[in-house]
Amino acid sequence: MSIEIWLNPACSKCRTAVAELDAAGADYTVRRYLDDPPTAAELGEVVARLGLEPWDVARPKEAREAGIDLPREPSARQAWLEALAAAPRAIQRPILTASDGTTVVGRDPESLDRVIRQG
Repeated sequence: MSIEIWLNPACSKCRTAVAELDAAGADYTVRRYLDDPPTAAELGEVVARLGLEPWDVARPKEAREAGIDLPREPSARQAWLEALAAAPRAIQRPILTASDGTTVVGRDPESLDRVIRQG
């Protein structure tokens, strides 16, 4: 079992997540999503696994700065995915996916623990 973590190394929540993975002895791979942005399709898969919509994983300030001003409705879903793929800084972080498909936005200890247990 393994975990993939999408992170920005400058982010304190990302560094905390990596420290928790290391402390748990988890097998994981790092994707620096600012250097290797996800495609709209990859983002679509991630938000589906999260049970969320694309606007739910957007960082409001960064989305505004990127000019993402789309309605939060199903008809705009694909436009959101494409906009976030084009402006990855606007994506919440870190996002962790265990090999069983369990996916979380790892900004709190409970979410991190959930994915580490599944990893």
